[in-house]
Amino acid sequence: MTRFGEYWPSTRDFFANPFSMMRRLSEEMDRAFSTSLGLGKEMGGWWPAVEVREERGNLVVSADLPGLNKADVKVECTDEGLVIRGERKREHEESHAGWHRSERSYGLFHRVIPLPDGANVDKAQAQFKDGVLEVKIPLPEAAQRQGREIPIKG
Repeated sequence: MTRFGEYWPSTRDFFANPFSMMRRLSEEMDRAFSTSLGLGKEMGGWWPAVEVREERGNLVVSADLPGLNKADVKVECTDEGLVIRGERKREHEESHAGWHRSERSYGLFHRVIPLPDGANVDKAQAQFKDGVLEVKIPLPEAAQRQGREIPIKG
């Protein structure tokens, strides 16, 4: 049998350091939310925002990848489509009089964008600038969108 003081910290120790109390509260809140939302270590993922558009005969895919550089990202064309994958790593440390704070977060991502038939993947080009990846893939004329107005009824 465990005595109360062995399992639970005494109130004197608990309230002696407000930073410790806040850290423990924050950890418990993170644990509660990650469990209740079904997010565990197995998820660990991150889904960057991706925009797909047609522009001047090209399929243009833009992915917002803040804090990453081109070495963190891999782009390839497979039978599934355009595959963008990588890993985001963040580390933050700060020290002040009497305390030190360190945070680390990691997240793998993997996005697959289906390509239309006839997309010329051999002439695809990718550019990474200011945290935005842009991939341009030429489209055949048959796959390019022909503008046609659709009447609205009602």
